[in-house]
Amino acid sequence: MDEFLRQITAGGDTFGLWETIIALSLSFVLCLILAYMYRQSHRGLSYSVSFVHAMIILGVTVSVIMLIIGSNIARAFTLVGALSIIRFRNPIKDSRDVAFIFVAMAIGMSVGTGFYLTAIIFTLFASFMVYSLTRFGIGSTSSREMLLKVHVPSELDYHSTFNEIFYRSLREHALLSVESLRDGELVELVYSIELKPSVDEVGFLNSVRSLTQGRKVALLTGQESIDV
Repeated sequence: MDEFLRQITAGGDTFGLWETIIALSLSFVLCLILAYMYRQSHRGLSYSVSFVHAMIILGVTVSVIMLIIGSNIARAFTLVGALSIIRFRNPIKDSRDVAFIFVAMAIGMSVGTGFYLTAIIFTLFASFMVYSLTRFGIGSTSSREMLLKVHVPSELDYHSTFNEIFYRSLREHALLSVESLRDGELVELVYSIELKPSVDEVGFLNSVRSLTQGRKVALLTGQESIDV
C-alpha cells in the first residue's frame, strides 16, 4: 500500500498536488477517528468541543508542516523560529488530553512524511488502546472516595462531634481544610472520606446533618475526574 501511494504522489516538486490532497485528507480522517475515540472514552465534566476541534486541526496542520519541511534543514529551523513566538495560555487540566495531542501530532507527522500505512496502523492501534483502557477500567480503583463539605456553628467541637458516625460509616477519613465563614459564625470543614460498601449515601448525609444543627452538608463524588 505504501508503494502504491508513493507511485501516485511521485513528482518533480518537493510535494505535489496529489501528495498534498492525500496528506490533508488522510490526516483529517485519522484525526476524526481519534476525536471519536476521545469523545467515547472521556470521563468527568471537563469535556470541550473546542479541544476536539483543536486536536483535529493540529493533526492536519502538522502533516502540512512535515510536507513543507521535507528534508530541508533550513526550512525546519525557520519553522521552529516562527512557531516559537506562539504562546499557549489555556492550561490543560487533564493529563490524558496531553496524550491525545501527542497522538494527533504523531499521526500528522506520519502522514506528512509519507508513512501512510504507519499512520493508519497507529491510529487503529491507539483507538484500540484507548477503548481497552476505558472499557476495562485499567488503573482505576473500586474505592468510594469522596469529598464531604460540612458547615457547623463555630462553637461546635468538630474534633469529636463526628467521631461515632465516622467510625460506623467510613473506612477512612481525613480533614483537609477548615475555613471560617460569615465573620466567624460558621466553620466549613472539608473531609476526604471513603464510605463502607454497605453505607447508603443519603442516610449518611442525614446522620451528619443531624449533628450540625441543620447546617449545610454536601457530598462530592468523582474527585479524580472533576476539578472541585
